[in-house]
Amino acid sequence: MILKLVLLILFLSVPLYQNKSLAFENYSNTGLASWYGVEFQGKRTASGRPFDMQDFTAAHEFLPFGTIVKVVNLRNGKEVIVNIIDRGPFSKKRIIDLSHAAAKTIGLVKRGITKVKIEVIYTP
Repeated sequence: MILKLVLLILFLSVPLYQNKSLAFENYSNTGLASWYGVEFQGKRTASGRPFDMQDFTAAHEFLPFGTIVKVVNLRNGKEVIVNIIDRGPFSKKRIIDLSHAAAKTIGLVKRGITKVKIEVIYTP
């Protein structure tokens, strides 16, 4: 009886695990973006990877590490592709923190914060 219960639980959990990344497959959101750079250069990110402000990376609250996201600056239409390697932003008003290189690409550095749309392109 216990063996049947264990097998049933295993059987039911396999499809859920295999489809875990599908939950983010069509994820998009609109909100505020900010950036981070020099003060975090070389420090370890939440993914364990050292932060390099010249890489096209970002921090997101819950998207899996390795997720590839398109970020569009809604003020000027410029876009950039980033890899999620860190957790953040730590403000409920913002939806993503970009590396300096990514922020520069979409014209965010001087402004510091701007409205963007993010779309998941790939989830690991």
